Amino acid sequence: MARKPPQLGRPTPIPASPEKAALDRVPNPHPDTNYLARFTAPEFTCVCPITGQPDFAHLVIDYVPARFLIESKSLKLYLTSFRNHGGFHEDCTVTIGKRLVGLLNPKWLRIGGYWYPRGGMPIDVFWQSGKLPAGVWVPDQGVAPYRGRG
Repeated sequence: MARKPPQLGRPTPIPASPEKAALDRVPNPHPDTNYLARFTAPEFTCVCPITGQPDFAHLVIDYVPARFLIESKSLKLYLTSFRNHGGFHEDCTVTIGKRLVGLLNPKWLRIGGYWYPRGGMPIDVFWQSGKLPAGVWVPDQGVAPYRGRG
């Protein structure tokens, strides 16, 4: 029987920082099948490392698992741990992607960070790792480019 992830099914406090957050993985029940899993976090937040002002993003994480899946509660807590973390948009987006790749070693992973404008300029950050297996359907991330009021 597989080990139950330590955060699943019990009260777990929000980690004080991304470095202190524990990410859990579970065995992939279909390691012989290429398929895409998607996590969307439309209310991701961190703070500007210079001004301390809040920054908000819509994150979309797509991956083709190999042996492991990310346990969703631990991912939610990990993403929430950024709320007081000072990091530029590029740093936060790429750090999340690299941490997931380091834990899961997926066949392919991409993260899209669609950051809301502050100071009049939205910044979108995209990072991927691995090679997309042939025949895997990857839908558009579904986040429209920023258009202001129009």
